[in-house]
Amino acid sequence: MRTAALAVLVISAVLLIAIVLKKRLGWRWLGLFGSHLVLAAIGLYVVDFTRLAGDLYIPLNPATIGTVSVLGLPGVAVLLGLKVTLFG
Repeated sequence: MRTAALAVLVISAVLLIAIVLKKRLGWRWLGLFGSHLVLAAIGLYVVDFTRLAGDLYIPLNPATIGTVSVLGLPGVAVLLGLKVTLFG
C-alpha cells in the first residue's frame, strides 16, 4: 500500500514539473508564492511579538500562514476573530 502511494506521489510530481516546463510558466510564480508565504509569516510574527492583539497568540503553522498569504491583512483579523470566538 505504501509503495502505491509513493508511486502516485512521484508520478504526479513528474507530471506537474512537465506541465510547468511545457507551458513555459517559468519560475516567476514560485517566487511570488514564496514571497507571499514569507511575508505572511513575518506579519504573523510581528503581530505576536509586538502584542498588537493584546494577549492573543496566533501560532505559526501551515494553516495560519496559508490563511494570511491568501487573504492578506484581513486574514490576520479572521484568525484573531476565530481565536476570540472559539477559545474566549
